[in-house]
Amino acid sequence: MGGNGETMPVVRGRFRGPAIVAGVLMLFSFGLATPVAADGRSREHIPTYDVVLSIGVDGVLYVRETITYDFDEEGEHGIVRSVPFRHGDRVYDVRGVRSSSSTGAPSRVRTTKFLNNVRISVGDRGREVSGRQAYVLEYEVAWAFTPRDRHDELVWDALGTGWNVPIGHAAVRVVAPVPLRHVTCRAGVPGVTTRCLRDRDGPFAVDFVQGALAPREGMTVRVRLPKRAIAVPPPRYVPPRWTGDWTGTALLTLSLAAVALLARRPAPPRQVGTGLGAAGFVLVVADAVDDIAAHGPWAFSLGDRSLAGLALVIVGVGIVCGRRHRMV
Repeated sequence: MGGNGETMPVVRGRFRGPAIVAGVLMLFSFGLATPVAADGRSREHIPTYDVVLSIGVDGVLYVRETITYDFDEEGEHGIVRSVPFRHGDRVYDVRGVRSSSSTGAPSRVRTTKFLNNVRISVGDRGREVSGRQAYVLEYEVAWAFTPRDRHDELVWDALGTGWNVPIGHAAVRVVAPVPLRHVTCRAGVPGVTTRCLRDRDGPFAVDFVQGALAPREGMTVRVRLPKRAIAVPPPRYVPPRWTGDWTGTALLTLSLAAVALLARRPAPPRQVGTGLGAAGFVLVVADAVDDIAAHGPWAFSLGDRSLAGLALVIVGVGIVCGRRHRMV
């Protein structure tokens, strides 16, 4: 009893410092992500956001976004636009990204794929900008149309829900090579939306406008075109991120329980842990290679082989760390 009472404060002390540091960093990061003025309102905002969605006869969606952004007085390196390339099993091809600035702001573009989005970073890491700047983004989206029995359908969020600043005025124009008879728009967040104001109709173009959008609110456009009005390639689907059955999930769960048991009992030799970890790593790599070879570099999903491999890695690392702890 006396020995346990002496070690508990030491264990708590080990975790208390990192926990405090992590909490401070989270609060600091949140404060940087949402700058506010003295009256509690966000300093940064988007005064105007104009989008043109041009539907090509080849079934490709051509997007042009003109974004006017008011930066904080302290300055930022640019803007980041997140465009989804995956919804569940459905994937899109976001390509041909270009950018420019009519106000002379740095407009170098960099794209990275993170989770389900393509992150388009516009600016210069070595140069900050402040005040009001204007950017133009252009890109293409393939596999965006869904073929139905009697029509072909496009559902697309023209602004996205990744902006953490308010948008004063947004306008979305839909342009098609055939007359547009079935076009709608909803503004807001998923599950809580309102109709966009239909500003102007033409035979081949429809305009929607919306004012005072809060952070994370977008404008989703739904377009229905007659069959064979444009070429619509079949949608592309890839396996979900988690494709493991109950066996792989059970192995992963048991591995966590095994680590807890290893902490109480003499651990096997360190070489056993290293071997298990290496075998698990090989299983994960083999599963990843199969997915990537069949569907592309971002199609990797956690199947039973990956889960079994992770289980072996967890047990192996537990053995190695357990032996090291006992040696100390």
